Amino acid sequence: MRNYTKEILIGFVPVFILFMQFIVKVNMLPIVLLSGLIGGLLYVARSRGNLAAIGGERKGKPRPTTPLSFEEIGGQERAKQEIIEALDFLVHEEQISKFGIRPLKGILLTGPPGTGKTLLAKAAAHYTDSVYIAASGSEFVEMYVGVGASRIRDMFKEARQKAMKAGKTSAVLFIDEIDVIGGKRDGGQHREYDQTLNQLLTEMDGIHTAESPKILIIGATNRKEMLDSALLRPGRFDRHIGVDLPDKKGRKHILHIHARNKPLHDEVNLEKIAEESFGFSGAQLESVMNEAAIYAMRDTSESLTQRHLSMAIDKVLMGEQTDREATKEERERVALHELGHAIAAELVRPGSVSQVALLPRGQALGYVRHNPQQDRYLYTREFLEGQIMIALGGAAAEELFYGDRSTGSRGDFEQAMNIVRSMVESGLTELGIIDSSMMTPDKWADVTHTVLEALMSRIKQMLGEQKEVFLRSLDVLIKEETLGGDRFRSLLGTVQDLPNEELQRV
Repeated sequence: MRNYTKEILIGFVPVFILFMQFIVKVNMLPIVLLSGLIGGLLYVARSRGNLAAIGGERKGKPRPTTPLSFEEIGGQERAKQEIIEALDFLVHEEQISKFGIRPLKGILLTGPPGTGKTLLAKAAAHYTDSVYIAASGSEFVEMYVGVGASRIRDMFKEARQKAMKAGKTSAVLFIDEIDVIGGKRDGGQHREYDQTLNQLLTEMDGIHTAESPKILIIGATNRKEMLDSALLRPGRFDRHIGVDLPDKKGRKHILHIHARNKPLHDEVNLEKIAEESFGFSGAQLESVMNEAAIYAMRDTSESLTQRHLSMAIDKVLMGEQTDREATKEERERVALHELGHAIAAELVRPGSVSQVALLPRGQALGYVRHNPQQDRYLYTREFLEGQIMIALGGAAAEELFYGDRSTGSRGDFEQAMNIVRSMVESGLTELGIIDSSMMTPDKWADVTHTVLEALMSRIKQMLGEQKEVFLRSLDVLIKEETLGGDRFRSLLGTVQDLPNEELQRV
């Protein structure tokens, strides 16, 4: 039966106050005002998280977690090996005491977003059979002095209480985005962030904690350079583990993990999808599998095909296909722009184009897909200059046919300027080895202008010799909206192989 206690009290209290005021003749106004004041203060304190919950529990919302093992995390073999080695100090206590090893107090996970730092923390709790408590750095940020520090104390207290209540000897305390509260201090103690960080440093030193249960702090951030040096020193965060973007083998492993509950067609080649998804994080790969399943459901297909997975990669990279209706002139300009990218790519890196598409997707009105290449981690000056020429190919094509450029080249120019910056910082320009922090804005502008103008001249000359390829490919692309890589290369080869007399007649 439903409990009506709350409704009965709501109805009884006003009647009781009126009865005492007018029948018994007791002045209830001071009592009502005092009760309202106390109730308001309690509400504000609870909403600000400054009131301990009943039983001494932390104010934050409970975060139950399902057990997760390291075998269920793909693409991070090196990071898993490092964290397991660190966790063994908690698991094998006899060996620790035998060699006089001090147990680790903290592990810092650093790396780009979506690489699995939170998953590793959950798996660490499962591996050590520990209580798992999670929080985000933003939960400790308050405008009222002392609130963040109080929350730090309560979080450690909660970890100890839950571990003892569950009969466990250790607890894993995970703080995501720890750079929010662990940022470098400015030399003063007036900021609320400094008070919160000081309390965290104190708790990690173990001044107020007993030997048992042991508390292991796992912090996660993608901005390690912003953390305070006192937080990074040994004795607090003893291990710094990089959680990087997965390589091809790791991407394939992640795709297999997320494909377990999905009906894949026999033709699906996940190794090819792993090649095409270079630079994807684990979160993006999970999204690829999810979007592919959505495409399969839209097509009322019984299984996920290779086409669904390729479409999902395009969506994760550039967004969903849109219904923008461009004018005939705009479509021709976009087609020539994308053909400029494609021809430049084939001239610089033969066989690299997979598809040229005249389909609006996300903010792009068209795009060029490239064939997967072997994962690269080192780039030469020649390779980076080729990448810049491919990026400038669209704008160069517009200049060749229209005499000017359009706003569609904005993203290409940003990509090209980022590559130039990387070249300068790596000592791959005429400046030689130089400290980029010593570069003034004017010097950056001069270097960028010099490099981009030289490469723009080169690619315009190269594309100017391929005008017939543009015209032949343009008709096909406008009509069919997509042009496969093999067919595009056949058009490119056909024109290049024609004799000069026939080429002039084409």
